[in-house]
Amino acid sequence: SETTPGVRDLARALVRACLLTGVVDRLFSSALSVFAYGSTVSRLFQGVASVPLAPAAFDGGAPTVALGLVMHVGVAFGWSAVFLLLVTRSTWIRGVLRSTRGVIMAAAVYGPVIWMVMSLAVIPLFTHRPPAITFRWWVQFFGHFPFVGVPIVASIGSGLRSRHG
Repeated sequence: SETTPGVRDLARALVRACLLTGVVDRLFSSALSVFAYGSTVSRLFQGVASVPLAPAAFDGGAPTVALGLVMHVGVAFGWSAVFLLLVTRSTWIRGVLRSTRGVIMAAAVYGPVIWMVMSLAVIPLFTHRPPAITFRWWVQFFGHFPFVGVPIVASIGSGLRSRHG
């Protein structure tokens, strides 16, 4: 039907959203780590791996960097899949995504929501530490709109438009 996207279109959109978000957010977080925070890309992804592995991940070398990268893509896939589920369940969201303005508005909400859920719930659940709401937290909050929300929402939205104009 006109309001229900095709499974193949949505599967392609999900893969595109995962890969695009994984790359765009990796570039954003890597640039922040190196240029703004004076750290390294390896330390960034060891930090990701340290969420389930504890601080010992920082001594794990290349294997924990690789694990952090895999986790990063897995999280991008998970949040892309959540958005896809929302799209398939809501004719209202599908309607919003029919315009560029709607995609931008949805991304402006969805990206920061992802950061809030991850930083305020998921990460503290694993680390047993409360979040630190610092300047860096706010950089991530606002950065999640263009570097996470846009790739996910635009990719899933394009899956709708590719079939339905």
